[in-house]
Amino acid sequence: MSILIDRETKVLVQGITGGEGRFHTKRMLEYGTRVVAGVTPGKGGTDVEGVPVFDTVEEAVRETGAEASAIFVPALYAADAVIEAAEAGLELIVCFTEGIPTHDMVRAKAYLEARGAKLIGPNTPGVISPGKAKIGLMADYIHREGPVGVISRSGTLTYEAVYQMTKRGIGQSTCVGIGGDQVVGLDYVDLLELFRDDPQTEAVLLIGEIGGTAELDAAQYVRETSYPKPVAAFIAGRTAPPGRRMGHAGAIISGRRSTAQSKIEALRQAGITVIEDPSRIGETMAKLL
Repeated sequence: MSILIDRETKVLVQGITGGEGRFHTKRMLEYGTRVVAGVTPGKGGTDVEGVPVFDTVEEAVRETGAEASAIFVPALYAADAVIEAAEAGLELIVCFTEGIPTHDMVRAKAYLEARGAKLIGPNTPGVISPGKAKIGLMADYIHREGPVGVISRSGTLTYEAVYQMTKRGIGQSTCVGIGGDQVVGLDYVDLLELFRDDPQTEAVLLIGEIGGTAELDAAQYVRETSYPKPVAAFIAGRTAPPGRRMGHAGAIISGRRSTAQSKIEALRQAGITVIEDPSRIGETMAKLL
């Protein structure tokens, strides 16, 4: 059992005929993900890697029973692609596009919340449940099935953390990149709730960074709910200067609460194990289990 996706999840790819869509569709199929459809307006009736392509998401869902979407669509059209996926009744939408205008994502997120659809991203590496399925860009060969849930704002640090754990024989239940933009879908609290009820997950690793208050919200949630599973966290960006964006659109210090130090203090006060050195992530998770 895992959160969000499993071996049976039927996935469609929006933008499947583009370079990114084609490349990652092939990789997802190779991993065992059930990619059942693709969508590119005007390309209906063709196929990519043996996957049938449709003109609309609604048609693809009707014909194939798809349940989740992977979106590889240019930034100016990506928010509309998210809304189209929700309109078609998809329960999970994973959007990889970077640079979507903020006001577009505000509009799309409000629409999704009204429809009850779950969004991962945008600007995310995706989600993987090792040994079952992946929707996204993850280097699946460094993952192994196991008991640690991973929630991260950083793709690169996720790979480093997973590699360290896998080398120690520690597998992962599900790894989720929540996205690095200012407006994203599911956040730390949403995913902590899902991991709390997941019998495979025995511990959770949070990978955060400067900017915003998402990590503070996670700390408050863990503290107020007496979270029943051990949680560890690493916060990147301790030396970042205020007012300068570092990497992600959301990684900018705009007040004391968005600094690395304020987040570290809040996490510690919540009883979360704070990892000071990223090279010790695997070692720390081994001690928590």
